[in-house]
Amino acid sequence: MILWFTIAQIALAVIVGLLCIGLGLAGRRPGDVSVGAMALLQLVLIAQIIVAIVAPFVGNSPTGSILEFWTYLVTAAVLPLAGIIWAFIDRGRWSVVVMGVLALAVAVMTYREWVIWTVQGA
Repeated sequence: MILWFTIAQIALAVIVGLLCIGLGLAGRRPGDVSVGAMALLQLVLIAQIIVAIVAPFVGNSPTGSILEFWTYLVTAAVLPLAGIIWAFIDRGRWSVVVMGVLALAVAVMTYREWVIWTVQGA
């Protein structure tokens, strides 16, 4: 995977996470900013899925376990969507905090995906 894309994705996930946690602790309910930030994170994860599908065909294969990589990637892609759905169902301030925690989990998973793709030996 491309290092700058991974760094940008991790930075985005951390910013979204801190933003949502801050909004939730400030008493804000899910709004356009928090849901939009999670939706942006979801779009970046969709782009990563497309890159991960295409990369092996152009000679950039993972060095670690492909099953572990895809497990992290699919789980990371489900988390923002689950957070958004729960925010629409719950509409409480704590659902925004949960979205933030999920975004931080995506940051950790994205780092782990990068390690599996580039650093970790099979």
